[in-house]
Amino acid sequence: MLRLFKKIVIIILLLIVGYGAYFYYTLNVANTSSSDLVKFTIQPKWGSMVISQELKKTGLIRDWMVFEFYVWYRGTSSYLQPGEFDLKKNYTIKEIAQVLTRGAENVILKEVNLTFIEGWNNNDYAQYLAKQGFGQDSDFLNLVQKKQAWWDNFDFLGSRPKDRDLEGYLFPDTYRVYKNATIKDIVSKMLENFGKKLTPKMRNDIIKQNKSIHEILTLASIVEKEVSSEKDRKLVAGIFYKRLKINMGLQSDATLNYITNKGTVQPSIDDTKLDSLYNTYKYRGLPPGPICNPGISAIEAAIYPTVSDYLYFLTTPDGQTIYSKTYEQHLAAKRKYLK
Repeated sequence: MLRLFKKIVIIILLLIVGYGAYFYYTLNVANTSSSDLVKFTIQPKWGSMVISQELKKTGLIRDWMVFEFYVWYRGTSSYLQPGEFDLKKNYTIKEIAQVLTRGAENVILKEVNLTFIEGWNNNDYAQYLAKQGFGQDSDFLNLVQKKQAWWDNFDFLGSRPKDRDLEGYLFPDTYRVYKNATIKDIVSKMLENFGKKLTPKMRNDIIKQNKSIHEILTLASIVEKEVSSEKDRKLVAGIFYKRLKINMGLQSDATLNYITNKGTVQPSIDDTKLDSLYNTYKYRGLPPGPICNPGISAIEAAIYPTVSDYLYFLTTPDGQTIYSKTYEQHLAAKRKYLK
């Protein structure tokens, strides 16, 4: 009996040593000596087991279970990033694992340019990112609509009402990102960029005017959608501030389009009767928050408006802005230019 037990122990030890040697070899020795690149794509929501098996199918590793065990043992299986990678055929399993978790210094990641247009709202952003392969619309919207703990890192979000999302704060610009960037990575870049664009002087001037950043962005977003030139934006901002001062409705067609998503030049009578706090024909004051993500020109206009005698304006079909001092002049302009 003792001899049998010893034999069993020896066999088990040999198996352990043998598998250990196999594991070490498979982990540290590349599948081939070729340095050719292989394009490997990790789809969103792929788990480590699926990724391991796909690596085996692609011929990049010998044993998918070794890769699976290695990333589990290292505690990095949840950090495998979705995206497109160029992997060398002579990478070892350890090197591939490092690359796919962004740990390798020699990682070759594809970069892309993402261009967000001034005046786009968060729904536009979500649809654009989905088309570029960055998740689904809902992935972006869920992230920017529900308060995240890391938002506290951005002090300029402090004046934003707690029930408001990030509409208006995601600065429209061109961003260069890795193809495996997360939605959080992209949103963080936008917020960081906004923080840089809103200079200390601009912030101080906002405070001196007894306004908040949220109020400035709300008006800037309306100005962004109403007119396009820097001169017109400052004049229109001045008109809106004058209306606010005398408790007159902003009467912005852009805010109605935000509600209806119609994008029409002139809203209907029914549109002006919609019961929404964004309906600036029905409710006085600023709407609850921005209606889009404004660019720096509109933001500067909201901070540094041009004072004038005008109280009304309209935009002609060819993009010209016509200003009026009285309601009668405004009606005459509408008859002349908006036939």
